[in-house]
Amino acid sequence: MTTLAADREIESLMSLHPKGFDLSLDRISRLLERLGNPQDHLPPVIHIAGTNGKGSCAAFSRALLEATGRRVHVHTSPHLVNWHERYRLAADGGGRLVEDKVFADAIARVAKANEGQKITVFEILTAVTFLLFSEHPADAVIIEVGLGGRFDATNVISEPAVSVIMPVSLDHESYLGDRVELIAAEKAGIIKGGCPVVIGAQESETALQVLIETAERLDCPAFVYGQDFLAFEENGRMVYQDEDGLMDLSPPRLPGRHQFANAAAAIAAVKAAGFEISHRVADKAMANVTWPGRMQKLPQGRLTELAPKGADIWLDGGHNPGAGVVVAEALAEQEEKNPRPLFLISGMINTKDQSGYFRAFKGLVRHVYTVPVSLSEASVPNDELAIRAVEAGLSAEPVSSVANALMLLRDTWDGPPPRILISGSLYLAGAVLAENGTPPV
Repeated sequence: MTTLAADREIESLMSLHPKGFDLSLDRISRLLERLGNPQDHLPPVIHIAGTNGKGSCAAFSRALLEATGRRVHVHTSPHLVNWHERYRLAADGGGRLVEDKVFADAIARVAKANEGQKITVFEILTAVTFLLFSEHPADAVIIEVGLGGRFDATNVISEPAVSVIMPVSLDHESYLGDRVELIAAEKAGIIKGGCPVVIGAQESETALQVLIETAERLDCPAFVYGQDFLAFEENGRMVYQDEDGLMDLSPPRLPGRHQFANAAAAIAAVKAAGFEISHRVADKAMANVTWPGRMQKLPQGRLTELAPKGADIWLDGGHNPGAGVVVAEALAEQEEKNPRPLFLISGMINTKDQSGYFRAFKGLVRHVYTVPVSLSEASVPNDELAIRAVEAGLSAEPVSSVANALMLLRDTWDGPPPRILISGSLYLAGAVLAENGTPPV
């Protein structure tokens, strides 16, 4: 359910200021100075960049810290259903999404401080993050980068407790560059001199080298996946290893083998930030972690009732080829354990490599239903998206909506209960959760 006060403030901002990103820190720095530089008055900050896995790392980091009894602020972006999801304020027993009145008041104060100067809405809302987090007590802060790193509005944190760089791959090429080493250099921009750095599992040796060289040049203690820490599956358990030894843990609640590496990066990051993590705490965190819209089992709701009886429905907002690979691997694991025919319902926006995303599912998916992404002006038309899926070697057809795709599958499929993945865009994931009546809380 939309809470209107903050939405009205944001709609007002959008009518005054340009959409998109400003690849500099001048405007956000000017605004924050007028607010008293709240970014300099925060508890220890875990700052997370990367192409894929940022949100999962933030979720694991939050679960780890809250399992120790600590109070944690969390900023993530984008949101799925409501803007409030971007701001989780610390509370005893676990953080809570910011209350609408508190959120609206912070937006109004930041907008007033800006005095009508040229700025983007994302920069104003980032300033809101720092204002809220400085005014409410907490033991730690987790901040996810919005775009890139070097010029992202969150990159005004001068001394993070730890900077984390999750897997780097091609995405947002028009902003960050068309080679993985260029993108890695942009992500590495959040690394600060002398501050600890955790480098998550990297598929690209070139990207890894850029990140390591940046940490060395800035004289940062660096902890590299595969060298200083790692995680692996053994007998259905997760084994985490670093210089302190081994921890035999419950497997992460988030599905997919890639989540072992994401969880490992979070454990390494929280420890590098100066927090002690016991075996008991880590085990509790693996069992309790949640991250909506990322390989999420779709809760029972209005949409699930339209699907074939007994269908296993998953939702994932991954939208680039790297995300396609890890999601396809997660589904292949499920297929090994519990075979079911797999169908894909997908919507994407035109800034993404659609064929590259679909190629990851070749040989795994029986059929693709392509749908428009109603919440984005950049939605790829569903008939065009079906062509991209066919180019990637998949069987596909355009359908007008997720609801209609589910009903069409229900009415035409006469085999065993299928597994259904709804994916391709965070905008689509948010629309599905809203239509299903199960928004993040």
